[in-house]
Amino acid sequence: MVSNAPAHRPQAAGLPTPMLPQPFQIQRVSQETPDTFTLVLQPASGTAPFCFLPGQFNMLYAFGVGEVPISISGDPAHTQILVHTIRAVGTVTKAIQKLKPGRVLGVRGPFGSHWPVAEAAGHDIVIVVGGLGLAPLRPAIYQILAHRAEYGNFELIVGARTPADLLYHKELERWRGRFDFRVHVTVDSASPAWRNNVGVVTTLIPRARFDPWQTAALVCGPGVMMRFTVQELLQRGVKPENIYISMERNMQCGIGLCGHCQLGPYFICKDGPVFAFDQIEKWFALREI
Repeated sequence: MVSNAPAHRPQAAGLPTPMLPQPFQIQRVSQETPDTFTLVLQPASGTAPFCFLPGQFNMLYAFGVGEVPISISGDPAHTQILVHTIRAVGTVTKAIQKLKPGRVLGVRGPFGSHWPVAEAAGHDIVIVVGGLGLAPLRPAIYQILAHRAEYGNFELIVGARTPADLLYHKELERWRGRFDFRVHVTVDSASPAWRNNVGVVTTLIPRARFDPWQTAALVCGPGVMMRFTVQELLQRGVKPENIYISMERNMQCGIGLCGHCQLGPYFICKDGPVFAFDQIEKWFALREI
């Protein structure tokens, strides 16, 4: 049985308060898609390690503009750098997109609950992502692959709108070349030059090999995609308590004080963003809350 215990929240060394941003310098910027980029950050002073659990997020502060919650998308084993993949869709993220290497951002965190990677040892693993959802789950993938012998079958199912919207192209190709887990990729639409699957991500779930009674499923993507993915997994026999979803929603302070992220009895930034489906099922599809 996969544990549903509250997350331990590690903090970067030396953080005096969760509300005070710490300066991090941009080391590298990589363009992933036309509107999505990846930042590699390092502490602006000293070499203090930054420890986090897969699924947690930081509040990134663009000085003079504001801050925004962004999931951590790097390797948890690499504690000297901090990696975030960001879609430029609002004032703050567009301001961050304009920053060059050497510039400084404010960072608060890490915050939130985590994907139950360690707790799922001995289980088959199914990860289903849509669009930008691969970024919050990439740390979990790194951790599973670093301890591959501890898990059963491992299936990664990736969906995007078009081939141009797929994240981490080179990494996906490396993963597809491995023999210890399977990677399935699909897009909603593509030109005739595309030689892979076309269709919504749920069409690939029947191809995955896993024992539904001994499977942990980790799901992240747009709301509609997650609803249909959860339905498909339940139909395959995966237990509701072993399906985990990321409910990133209206997070503004990171610690549950402002109340903007409240969903029923939960505060997403404090109790989530990762929830077991049986924990959040009552509130999952209610748009008016």
